Amino acid sequence: MKRALEDKKIKVSFYNPRDYVENKWKRVDRPPYGGGPGLVIEALPVIKAIQSALKVKSKIIFLSPNGKQFTNQYASQTAKKFNNIIIVCGRYEGIDARVKKVFKMEEISVGPFVLTGGELPAMIIVDVMSRQIPGVLGNFDSIEERRISSSEVYTRPEVFTYKGKKYRVPKVLLSGHRAKIEEWKKNK
Repeated sequence: MKRALEDKKIKVSFYNPRDYVENKWKRVDRPPYGGGPGLVIEALPVIKAIQSALKVKSKIIFLSPNGKQFTNQYASQTAKKFNNIIIVCGRYEGIDARVKKVFKMEEISVGPFVLTGGELPAMIIVDVMSRQIPGVLGNFDSIEERRISSSEVYTRPEVFTYKGKKYRVPKVLLSGHRAKIEEWKKNK
């Protein structure tokens, strides 16, 4: 990621809703209507931040545990179609739902769990989408989705000993027989 940023293959910008409020405390959160614990991020500062990030052909992703499941396929299609992707991520109890009524956006979830904030899911999305851009990975063939990959990988030495037990590389990987190696990878 660092190299991709330095080589200008990708650009990441941050828009903090606190920069779009007029109160001297830079407060953007309030108690929820209807009661309940925690605080909700106000709609207007988020709307202004999104508006600042908008460009032609933008895709807005709203992170939500209730959203559509994020996948490599989604990342690939989105990275190809849009060159400006805005990721809206909340904290606390979330963001005022009216933000989703102002902009066309897609609700996305990185998994069936709830986190304390959207920063980690946003980083996951940036990482996965960045990998889809030619030149970000040193070797474009490194994209696992495009080749047969295995959860089991081995390197030198061929055999090592730990606490009296020998650990070996599977013989098929040493055979040089491409078809058998690919079949082994598929089965793993």
